[in-house]
Amino acid sequence: MMIRQKLIDMITQAASEAQQQGRLPSVVLPPVTVEHPQNPEHGDYASSLALKLARAISLKPLAIAEEITRLMAAAPEVDTITVAPPGFINFTLKNEWLTSQVAEILKAGEAYGNSDLGQGSRVQIEFVSVNPTGPLHVGHGRGAILGSTLANVLSATGYKVEKEYYINDAGSQIDAFARSLYARYQQGLGTSIEMPSDGYLGHYMISLAQEIIDEAGERFRELPELEAVSEIGRLGLDKMIKQLRTDLELLGVTFDVWFSEQSLYDNGQYQEAMALLQDRGYIGDREGATWFFSTALGEDKDNVLVRGDGSPTYFAADIAYHYNKFVERKFDRVINIWGADHQGHVSRMKAVISAFGIAPERLQVIISQMVTLRRGSELVRISKRSGDIITLREVVDEVGTDACRFFFLSRSADSQMDFDLELAKKQSADNPVYYVQYAHARIASILRLAQERGIEFEAGDVSRLTTEPELSLIRKMLLLPEIIEMVAATLEPHHLSYYAQDLATVFHGFYTQCRVVSDDKALSKARLKLVAAARLVLAKTLNLMGMAAPEKM
Repeated sequence: MMIRQKLIDMITQAASEAQQQGRLPSVVLPPVTVEHPQNPEHGDYASSLALKLARAISLKPLAIAEEITRLMAAAPEVDTITVAPPGFINFTLKNEWLTSQVAEILKAGEAYGNSDLGQGSRVQIEFVSVNPTGPLHVGHGRGAILGSTLANVLSATGYKVEKEYYINDAGSQIDAFARSLYARYQQGLGTSIEMPSDGYLGHYMISLAQEIIDEAGERFRELPELEAVSEIGRLGLDKMIKQLRTDLELLGVTFDVWFSEQSLYDNGQYQEAMALLQDRGYIGDREGATWFFSTALGEDKDNVLVRGDGSPTYFAADIAYHYNKFVERKFDRVINIWGADHQGHVSRMKAVISAFGIAPERLQVIISQMVTLRRGSELVRISKRSGDIITLREVVDEVGTDACRFFFLSRSADSQMDFDLELAKKQSADNPVYYVQYAHARIASILRLAQERGIEFEAGDVSRLTTEPELSLIRKMLLLPEIIEMVAATLEPHHLSYYAQDLATVFHGFYTQCRVVSDDKALSKARLKLVAAARLVLAKTLNLMGMAAPEKM
């Protein structure tokens, strides 16, 4: 059990006992929480339960806190429990217990920070899911890193996670893609033909058409046009999906399932979803189209599902897809990571889930905001290579996978972010990626030195770790399990990047103030043991973010 949870249990038990003894009025206890005080002098943890209780009972918070602490049992981990105005209960941990945790961290190994919070619950995370009609741009990279990092964290906290990419391989956009590629193919063979008015004009389409010409020659020229468009479209689509996979793998992002939108129609799940909603009275015809009656579920307006020409809308396909997720595949929870342009789609999608008879909170949507690329103070708008959008691959090629992953995780998903390409390449403490990874490389260097000198530190006596830099490093390492559970609960993986920087800072401070390998052999062994634990915690944090933990830099 984490120390934080043990303190919560201690407070809850003492407060309940105070009520039973008549020292406090019998009211429903608000949720008990413990936080880290902003001022370390106030202890390691603090609870504001007394302040919350004071709103419900006619006692001063300070008096409530004193009644609770009076009945609190002693704990081997806790040195002091104090009450501070206006009614906080503060806990300071014992130094002896703190140092003993070094061995516990080393004993846990790579599993340090893991938990059974999810208890095997099945979670699907669907992310990226860009139309396979063009290359990934830098904004897609942000959603990719959010999704893959969340998958790592949820897996570490006992959830059974499936990562999914939804391939939009049906509908009008795919048709426009096929017609555009056919036109570029014909142009590449010297035929004068205009691009479709709704066509894809990016330079990548010319390259894709040339690739098909190199492989198939004039074969598609000899077919009837409709057949040629269909076949060349399928071939182009396969090539684009292969390119998407390759680009994402460069970023360290993989998927368990690549799900075809077309399969929803081919397997009858689109029809099943529509029939279910119709049976429940949520679908009907109006104004020559088929509508979903969102207003019956509290929405401001109804939404078109099938247009007058019989073609389903994007919303209709999404309904069938979520029918597949919840009803067919029976996921306990679904997490979608969507771009900023999908913000308005969230509430109506939750309305659909309600219409299926499923609790809408089982669908969670994270909106990933826009990314602006910069080189220092200069805004980067177009690719120098193609004169087009900046592709994700170009950014990875320039700054590397680890820098991409860290920078995309450096801000919360709901805030817009600037990605400074120059900063991401700097090999200095100004660059947070370099700063964090250098801490790990420095630790590895210290442990190599110990090995070269034949110092065996496994039996080191950690009770010798008594200075503030040493204890501060232990305190920071003990936060990782809390950070992991917080990310799993809030779905906010940016906390990992903050924690990595904090841990690196505390380690660098320890390194500056405490000579690890010295003439004092006993102290050297104790500090080497601490350093080995710090290496494990930092590597775990980097691995959760999908980053390398370098041995040398």
